[in-house]
Amino acid sequence: MNRYQQLVVEDRELILYLPPSYHESDRSYPVAYVQDQGDMFTDCLNYLNHLFAAGRLVEVILVGITPTNRNCEYTPWPAEPLLEGNPPFGGEGRAYVDEVADVIKAYIDRHYRTLAAPEHTAIMGGSFGGLISMFAGYWRAETFGRIGMLSASLWYEGAMDYIREQGELLTGLRVYMSVGQLEGAYKENAQKQMFSNNVEAHRFWIKQGVSPERLQLAVDPDGTHDPIFMARRFPDALRWLFVKEAYDQESEITQAQHEGRDNHQKREADHEHDNHNNRDNHNNHNNRDNREKAPLFRIPGTVTWSMQSDVTGREYRIFIAEPMGPPPEGGYPVLYSLDANATFGSLAEAIRLQSRTPRGIPSALIVGIGFDSDSPIVSSERFYNFTEYAEDHELPVRPNGLDWPETGGVEAFLTFIEQQLKPAVERQYEVNRSKQALFGHSLGGFFTLYTLFTRPEAFSRYIAACPSVWWKNYVLYKRWEEGKTRLQQSGQRKQLRLYVGAEEKPSMVQDARELYAFLKGHDEMLETTFHEIEGEGHVSVLPVLISPLLRFVNA
Repeated sequence: MNRYQQLVVEDRELILYLPPSYHESDRSYPVAYVQDQGDMFTDCLNYLNHLFAAGRLVEVILVGITPTNRNCEYTPWPAEPLLEGNPPFGGEGRAYVDEVADVIKAYIDRHYRTLAAPEHTAIMGGSFGGLISMFAGYWRAETFGRIGMLSASLWYEGAMDYIREQGELLTGLRVYMSVGQLEGAYKENAQKQMFSNNVEAHRFWIKQGVSPERLQLAVDPDGTHDPIFMARRFPDALRWLFVKEAYDQESEITQAQHEGRDNHQKREADHEHDNHNNRDNHNNHNNRDNREKAPLFRIPGTVTWSMQSDVTGREYRIFIAEPMGPPPEGGYPVLYSLDANATFGSLAEAIRLQSRTPRGIPSALIVGIGFDSDSPIVSSERFYNFTEYAEDHELPVRPNGLDWPETGGVEAFLTFIEQQLKPAVERQYEVNRSKQALFGHSLGGFFTLYTLFTRPEAFSRYIAACPSVWWKNYVLYKRWEEGKTRLQQSGQRKQLRLYVGAEEKPSMVQDARELYAFLKGHDEMLETTFHEIEGEGHVSVLPVLISPLLRFVNA
């Protein structure tokens, strides 16, 4: 079977890819229209097929559109060439976008089983193809609700001015951006602004109030302006633009509705049968009820964002439990909790229950910082994000005998929290900046203490449970000596709560005790309390801390 179909629609050559289940089902599919004859998906199609087959990616109809003159069709207005002797840029982008919307898409919708609404329709491209895809979102948002900008040529004359003039992205658009940190690094013309303009556009849209749920920027630290990097990001773009969980849930609901109609019709027919058949039908109905699936469990009052670090390009899953009541005077207290894959569910349910009126604790905002994984503990990401870089000789032999994972991302992670995450949260919710707390456990406890000792102004309250004080030959004591002056100058006496399970390894318990004894000697600048939880170990201590944490945040 040919993997593609070659089509010609009013003299425009297309490459059509139908997903694996298309001919075995009667359902309809979202569609992505891809510039440059679909090179980005033809270059990684085996991988896409694997992701589709493994159920890790929403199956999508892909339409590659062949340009006749990309310097004309992919540019929004005329401009002078970058190099002397080259023809000027034609600026025929609006006519091209209208052709894709009114001719090509109309043809595809008529001849194939598509989900035609804008929220199921993407337009994507790389370089100039990414540029014109962005303008399609501005010009034809009623048609294209999903925009893929891979290494978009935002250096183009007037592009950034246009973005600033338009302000916030149109409601309903979901945008994926990617760029390499080395794009334009060796250029002397306007293309040298490739990386910086993409980052600036992302920051501008976020500042205008675009939720991180609708906008993502992925940065490749070693990425250059080459097709290999764009093709690598193409599956990520599809995953972001077409959220699989949403389609899975919609499919389950639709299936249940179909089964409900079928059952109703069958019961009407069975009403004609004798009593024996009626008893069988009753049993069958009960079996069908047991088989029907409800939508996936979700904690009410919670939302999930996906955010990419502007510094490293690493992706984080942000979980937010929204307060039930109106904000108090001064705004909501906020708890930022690390390892949210493991802790957020418990925190969200606890605050939802315990903040009920009239006798509940005050409402607070819970922001969980996790990773793009279904595992509760994502070891490789924790070791990188929560730690200072350490040489092998600065660490003990790992318990499992394996090499230590990559380390040293603590400053980049802290910068992400301070410069991207917290501003995004404060744009969405009324926050009391004087009541912001940070909670971390184990390596997350190291990160919490590192933050307190190096950037004490970041939070007012700190909670470190079973902290890995031992990391890098007890480097935290060195960070304290270097940073205590900053703590004195912060203008606020910070609060720290240390916890450890009494059934921990003796060395962990001893480290926590010694750290507490050391910090109590500096009580004038840091209020420190210590709790050794009887009967609990390294992990089992976590549920015990939930209620004290929530009360501490609201104190």
